[in-house]
Amino acid sequence: MRQIPVDTSAATVMVAKPPQPKVKDRRTGEIAIDVETGAKLMTVDVMFAANDEVEILSITVPEPGISGELTMGTPVALTGLIARPWENDFNGQKRHGIAFRAVAVTSLVAAAANSKAA
Repeated sequence: MRQIPVDTSAATVMVAKPPQPKVKDRRTGEIAIDVETGAKLMTVDVMFAANDEVEILSITVPEPGISGELTMGTPVALTGLIARPWENDFNGQKRHGIAFRAVAVTSLVAAAANSKAA
């Protein structure tokens, strides 16, 4: 499946909703697992502002890739962000969209505090 790298260097990114476990099956409550590492997958909703536009994106990230206190409004860096188009049939209706995945979501508040202390 095609993966498109996303350049975040000119964007402002802040947490819109703190990390939540990614549910694989809503009926059973099964949590999604990364097939490569076995890590639990999390979903972090972020406000992504670039080119005079703002969108809320839901980013999937392995649990070990979440660092720092990620509360609403926290500025963050997205490492290895990719967009992946998807399409499926659900009850005879075609659905499509774009899924976003990152290697890591890192709080910039902790990084700023560390750089001031140095």
